[in-house]
Amino acid sequence: MKISGFSRYALSACVAAAMLAGCGGSQPPIAAPGAMPQARPIATHDDRGKSWMLPEAKGDKLLYVSNSYTVTVYSYPRGKLVGTLKHFYRPSGECVDSAGDVFIANEDTIVEYKHGGEKPIETLAFPGYGSIGCASDPTTGNLAVTWDDGFSNGYVAIYQHASGTPTLYTNGNMLFVFCSYDNKGNLYVDGQYGEANKFAFAELPKGASKLKSITLNQSFVNKGAVQWDGKYVAVGDDGTENAQKIYRFTISGSHGTLEGTTNLGSSYLGYQWWIDGKRVVATNRYPGGTRLYSQVLYYNYPASGAATKAISKGVGAPVGLTISEASK
Repeated sequence: MKISGFSRYALSACVAAAMLAGCGGSQPPIAAPGAMPQARPIATHDDRGKSWMLPEAKGDKLLYVSNSYTVTVYSYPRGKLVGTLKHFYRPSGECVDSAGDVFIANEDTIVEYKHGGEKPIETLAFPGYGSIGCASDPTTGNLAVTWDDGFSNGYVAIYQHASGTPTLYTNGNMLFVFCSYDNKGNLYVDGQYGEANKFAFAELPKGASKLKSITLNQSFVNKGAVQWDGKYVAVGDDGTENAQKIYRFTISGSHGTLEGTTNLGSSYLGYQWWIDGKRVVATNRYPGGTRLYSQVLYYNYPASGAATKAISKGVGAPVGLTISEASK
């Protein structure tokens, strides 16, 4: 599978195929204990009406979820729907900066919202289309965005202080998916080499002028999310049936050493997850007859096991998510 397909929702085709053929398995995952997932039809393009946000949201910790054409916002960890942001076209990966501002990759733009805000405060121009993931550098405020040109060229775009025209970085024929900065400003990205679907991982060290390939001592079925968890670089494997996995690595030089594995036991088909202390929140969607079940699931982290909580209200074919704290 070509990563550029991910960026323009070939993943939606996978979901449609999943409804007919299981997209990797015929049995749906186990929902969170005590929670029955709500059946939902495949999301359609409906951005009528205005975005809305409850006044209380600005003071809450918030969970943002990218759906097919909307971003739904929930109080966190309670999971109450407190807002819906509209007028998106296939939003995908999300990230947040140290001020709590939320960035959403939206095909050919990057849209920024203040914590709890219902209108964008910035829309960054994009030198192409097919944006996928993003990450904010905690040391500089720079914003990294992964994208490809729809053919065979992958790029990491770095916006200085999350504004202006980005500097573009490539790594041979690597196509990029998700990315994350660590606490020192080093950027890590995953993806694949060309159309061969061979897993690839790279680093842009702080202050460096080019990416370097990193070899991880772990095999991957498919590329997934990337996030610094406060101690390790966490890298997802989204290709294991009924159980997404998160591998934790220590990076030294051009090598990454596996330090542990988290098995998201009841997650079927997810894309981005977000680690928040001792919890990880993950997107999840799977077929159920003629309908698509869509959820956001909570898990203990780094422990493995089944989900502890499920959110389904307002969730439709989720792809990305992030957690934002109110500015202190």
